[in-house]
Amino acid sequence: MILKALYDYYQRKSEELPAFGCELKEIGFILVIDKDGNFLRFEDRRIDKKSASSFLVKKHVGRSSAPIANLLYDNCSYVLGYSTEGDINSNAKYISIFKAKVEELYTKLPNNSAVSAIWKFYQKNPAENLLKVQADPLWPEIEKNLNKKYSTFSFLLEGETTIVAAQKDVINADEEKEGNEKEQLCLITGNHGKAVDVTTATMIAGSQATAKLVAFQVNSGYDSYGKQKGFNAPISQKAEFAYTTALNHILSANSRNKFLVGNRTYLFWGSSNSNGNQETESSIFAMFGFNDSEEEDPNARINQIRKVFEGIYSGSIKTDLDDRFYIAGLAPNAARIAVVYWAELPLKDFAHTILRHFEDMDIVDTRKEKKPYMGLKSILATVTLGGKSSEATPNLPDAVIKSIFQGLPYPDTLYHSCLRRIRAEQSVTITRAAILKAYLNRKYTNQKPIQIMLDKENTNQGYLCGRLFAVIDKLQNDANHIHSIRERYMNAASSTPATVFATILNLSAIHANNLNNEGSRIFYDKLKQEIISKINADGFPSHLDLQDQGRFFVGYYQQMQSFFLTGTGTGTETETKQTEE
Repeated sequence: MILKALYDYYQRKSEELPAFGCELKEIGFILVIDKDGNFLRFEDRRIDKKSASSFLVKKHVGRSSAPIANLLYDNCSYVLGYSTEGDINSNAKYISIFKAKVEELYTKLPNNSAVSAIWKFYQKNPAENLLKVQADPLWPEIEKNLNKKYSTFSFLLEGETTIVAAQKDVINADEEKEGNEKEQLCLITGNHGKAVDVTTATMIAGSQATAKLVAFQVNSGYDSYGKQKGFNAPISQKAEFAYTTALNHILSANSRNKFLVGNRTYLFWGSSNSNGNQETESSIFAMFGFNDSEEEDPNARINQIRKVFEGIYSGSIKTDLDDRFYIAGLAPNAARIAVVYWAELPLKDFAHTILRHFEDMDIVDTRKEKKPYMGLKSILATVTLGGKSSEATPNLPDAVIKSIFQGLPYPDTLYHSCLRRIRAEQSVTITRAAILKAYLNRKYTNQKPIQIMLDKENTNQGYLCGRLFAVIDKLQNDANHIHSIRERYMNAASSTPATVFATILNLSAIHANNLNNEGSRIFYDKLKQEIISKINADGFPSHLDLQDQGRFFVGYYQQMQSFFLTGTGTGTETETKQTEE
């Protein structure tokens, strides 16, 4: 299904993407020559340290062990017979193959002045050409970057603006020769056509340059009914071109149809050009792929994303009945690309699952800077030691994405990691409280759901203990401007309440005497009594299970937010910091 979905994406974007047999290729260095084939200078076409200008040229050839040249563009070994790593014999072989390709093209286009100039360039002594090239001021910089992705060379005739490899006459003249291969049934389109023997490389982050989404062993005919390479599962040339071009387009540096988490690359796209699909693509990119530092009001962005999915689900944003949405998760795996996640959903169902994620993660927010906390990167970052989403445990991103995109319970690993970070830091941030709430509400549907705001009707013993602990913590801070009770007793209070609450209640009585305001003492005393009255008659629980430990921290967080909303206490800077990321 993934190949068919990519093939359809190419048909949908055909006006924007290269035509059959062509591709946009990054070419960093241009050799400018005159009509007699003399080297004049280099032109640097790099945009920055990682990329270069792209040119529409003949699609690059697939290479295995046998060397084969591209059409009037290639790496330094082929174009100039030079490499910092290869030996003299290898380089001579590569340049001779490139030269033969030029001569073949020259016989087809003898009147093309640009092709003629390149042919004359290769009629000269290769060693002399290399010496002239190496004398150019740009050569030291080129030599340092020969292993970069953009280190591709091509030719430009002096006085022209289009490189020779991008000329339409040149591209059309290199039509593939008809072979005697029997046409086969394409597994993507269902039509008969000439099958490819190897597929095109589609490199992702962390993979080799030759990595492919579909690859076959070279000599595996013995276990494939005598068929080898791509003939095991025939894909027509046009279908292979379409899906690989679409994939490379989505994977491009400026693509807004992907996001990266660790070594995973996630791609997403809609099945049509409907307004709903386009809005969904933009929203998913904004939710998962956007850099918050570039946004003036990131919270407004999240609200807008929510409105988009509400509009799709309600029908106020136009969609087609058969609109579908696709998500693919890719990971590097030696010379191949591993598909670690794949989902295909009707667009309205997908909108509903995203809205459910927003609803489950929604929790009271009193922060001055209301930064988004429902995105994948925020979720992963808050449960890691260094606060970096890339440092999350290997399988966690996939599991969280599956939960968000398919409406499944959030992974146990996420919940346990969240509890560990809270215990290690004694800090219940908004993202952590939202994770606990979302996990518990999705997993334990037979119990009273946790509300967005403080729920005074919630009698869960863990939730009540968390509320009471928040009252004691806030009272101490108002009286003495410290949080020593939270730092010393939070972990024990959240797991074995009976062992510590008698002690901290006695401490809170002492702290209450330090309050300057009689009204505050009465307020805290009444609030403590209100919560304690709902504790079981046999006293505080001797042990809270993992589920109730999560409810403890949510209760603590929501009670603390209730103080900020009502303006209770002194409102010190220390109080505010504990709720912010």
